[in-house]
Amino acid sequence: MNKSPLTHFNAAGRGHMVEVTDKKDSHRRATAEAWVHMRKETLALIKEGKATKGDVLGVAQIAGIMGAKKTSDLIPMCHPLALTGVDMNFEFGENCIRVEGTVTTFGKTGVEMEALSAVSIAALTIYDMCKAVDKGMAIDGIALLSKTGGKSGEYKRGE
Repeated sequence: MNKSPLTHFNAAGRGHMVEVTDKKDSHRRATAEAWVHMRKETLALIKEGKATKGDVLGVAQIAGIMGAKKTSDLIPMCHPLALTGVDMNFEFGENCIRVEGTVTTFGKTGVEMEALSAVSIAALTIYDMCKAVDKGMAIDGIALLSKTGGKSGEYKRGE
């Protein structure tokens, strides 16, 4: 039996996917955020829909949803999950875009990694769509904001 607080290591200290068969199904939700910082001219192109590659936030929204759905293909120890919802939101700031993603499921394991993947992939997509005019963009502040469900219950960043 693994006695480490790091659950992705077995008794021999090797990585493994956590056994969740005996866990109870519950409604699970996680929300994460990321920030994309850019020049004001780049932000104006996005707001005005004048980016040469098209609707930046529309593409980033779909990319975020796809990122959440593909998390177990990208993160080795993540379980493949049947997601019941993915919602992406974008807020304009001063020379930045805040990306927020909320993921839900009903199952045996949480969706924190799916929410973090969603905002990361959406932020990377914004970068990809605008890099021709602003290679100096920066992505930061990727963080889990909240999660509900499961044995560990509720988490809210900063509380």
